[in-house]
Amino acid sequence: MIAEVLLILAGHASSLFPNDHTIHPSFEPLLHPGEKQCLESIGLLASRYRKIKSASATLSQSSSRYVCALASTLNQILRNEYEALIVETEDKVLRRDSALVASGSFVPLSSIRATFAEWDAPFAALESLVDTLCSTKEWKPGPLIDMLILRSSTGVYRIASIMSRLSLAVQRVWKAQLTSLLIHGSISDADPLVSRNYTLLDGYVPSCVSAQTRNAISYIGKAIGKVKAAKWRIQFPQNLATDHARQLEAVHVEDQYAFDRVVTEIRTNVSEWLWMNVLTIKDVDVSVDSLANYFLIRNGEFNLSLIRELERLKVSRLTSRAGPSIVIREQDLNLALLRASLGTTAQYDPSLSHLRFQLPSGPMRPLLPSLSDPRNLTSSIAGDLIAEATFSDIVLGTPLNLLYTVEWPLDMFLQPTDMQIYGTLFAFLSSLRKTHTRMHTCWTALSNAQRARRRWTGLGEGGTAEDLAVRQALLRCGWGLVREMNWFLDNLLGYVMTDVIDSEFRRLKKQLNPEAEPRTDAPDAKATGHGNARPEPGTVPASPPIDFTTLQTIHSTYLERLVTGCLLTNSALTATLRPIFELCEQLVAQIERWGGDVLPALLFEGSLAGGAQSVGKMVRERWSVVSEINETFHSLVDAFYEQLTLSTSQQAFSGRADASKSVLLNSTTYNASMYGPGMRTKDGKRSDKIGEMRRHIERLLLRLDFNGEFSQGRRGRSGEEILRAGGLTEA
Repeated sequence: MIAEVLLILAGHASSLFPNDHTIHPSFEPLLHPGEKQCLESIGLLASRYRKIKSASATLSQSSSRYVCALASTLNQILRNEYEALIVETEDKVLRRDSALVASGSFVPLSSIRATFAEWDAPFAALESLVDTLCSTKEWKPGPLIDMLILRSSTGVYRIASIMSRLSLAVQRVWKAQLTSLLIHGSISDADPLVSRNYTLLDGYVPSCVSAQTRNAISYIGKAIGKVKAAKWRIQFPQNLATDHARQLEAVHVEDQYAFDRVVTEIRTNVSEWLWMNVLTIKDVDVSVDSLANYFLIRNGEFNLSLIRELERLKVSRLTSRAGPSIVIREQDLNLALLRASLGTTAQYDPSLSHLRFQLPSGPMRPLLPSLSDPRNLTSSIAGDLIAEATFSDIVLGTPLNLLYTVEWPLDMFLQPTDMQIYGTLFAFLSSLRKTHTRMHTCWTALSNAQRARRRWTGLGEGGTAEDLAVRQALLRCGWGLVREMNWFLDNLLGYVMTDVIDSEFRRLKKQLNPEAEPRTDAPDAKATGHGNARPEPGTVPASPPIDFTTLQTIHSTYLERLVTGCLLTNSALTATLRPIFELCEQLVAQIERWGGDVLPALLFEGSLAGGAQSVGKMVRERWSVVSEINETFHSLVDAFYEQLTLSTSQQAFSGRADASKSVLLNSTTYNASMYGPGMRTKDGKRSDKIGEMRRHIERLLLRLDFNGEFSQGRRGRSGEEILRAGGLTEA
């Protein structure tokens, strides 16, 4: 009987249990109720063991190396612990061990049951585990490790121990893949962790790995892999790779903090080596200059040429009669990019080949500027909810993105989020520059029309006495409105290009190339009597060379200060600037449709008074349009100045966030801070950066309020008051 029970526990079939752990009915009358209960418990334990062994044999044939490692470890645990316990129990029975054999003559079933009772909970947990594993056809390492770590977090020691060993077995296989990627830069053909472009695949990284560590893993693998693929003249040092492999071997992924620390240290070492041997300061200087010239429009002549070329492209498509030439495609925009470089300093710039335009919505037909009601533009700043504002569709009339092809090894330095920020800055700056250029063109058209008219009308504007006064008021109001729009755009463009972009660019170049600077207040070494202990008078020691991590920090701070200084982190300000740009464009388009002049020609029908009318019909219509645009513009500028004043007193964010997201998502919170996450020190106190950015905003406030017009309050003004403020008429 005891031999039969031990065989049942070892997984063999028996007539005692025809179905699972239920005793055969013919044996029930021969058994005591206590013996029956012990046998059924032993039968349940044996049936779970058989199920686990069968599932383990099935799982060991899986195509996934991670599942095979789990099945192999499970078989090893059962063989070394459970099956060894069966052999040990049989040995005790044969030796008549007093701990198991009562009076040296019989073995109670309760003793056998008590011996194997420690496997009740583990087998129940393992049965649930294999059921879960068999219910899913394919298991990726990420969810598998997460499930095993979760199941090991239990108060039952034996369950926690077994699940932990199974988890560590899978982690070792995953870590072998990770070591191959981080040390050798190689990607496995079976169950790879990353794609061919070194992007981590979904489901192949456990959730306990932080987002920062995920980025570091992708970065390290890409760096090592591309250095080897490019057959660089200097390869990664073998002794450093051995040290990295030893550090990875000593930690497990479930120990999140230790694992993050090791990966971060490896990334730092790889970055330092790249900075010293692959990506040099010259490469960084060239890329920073190119991005500033084309995305931050520091190359002014090329940017103006590009804006004019895009305008010519739209006009040529609008004047085409039919056929494919009426549609603007990406290749047309890229050709315009090359044409715009002719005759400029960008003509022979090799960085120009890295630029290309993208139309997210596909090919489009150009449209004329909209002439909707100007009062509708103020709806974006009305109410508590500020509408999101983007500038990518102002230059062409449809969303247009400028892209920069980042090649190796610059992709180690420039991340995709950095290029998204550059694209956002280009959209804003090119929209501002285009609107500013259009307003200057409008001013030129008005001047030419005025000179042509004065050849025939002399000092007046022509018409009867009644017409003369109204035509003069309309003309002066139009001139005053164009003058104020030009003045606002001049100040905004001057602030952005001079106070923000130029100053921050010079700061970045100074940080990238630290050198000894003149020092006028240095004491004379001979006068102090300690000449050997002091540097040369008049100089300070050169700063130590920056490392790769510091380089990325400097560049991230540079971008953050740019988007903050350009007002793109404040949704209330961007929601006001966008309607101002559209309103300026609408006025220019309206004057162009009027033939380049605010006043209608004297010989046009409706230009002069007729019959009972005191003023010509066409003059009244144009006066209505100009006055509405004038009123809307002043309300938008007042709102902009008010929001700009409030932004200088708002508190900085209390937490740290991604600067690129704050720009690209364009947060709609009304009182969003003007100051980005990098404007705080580690202890949460305000840093000097906040003061510097506030001084940028204060410079813009001083530019706009140079005559105290905003600070003293603005009254509703007529056309004569506009002229009086500009000094064109007597008070």
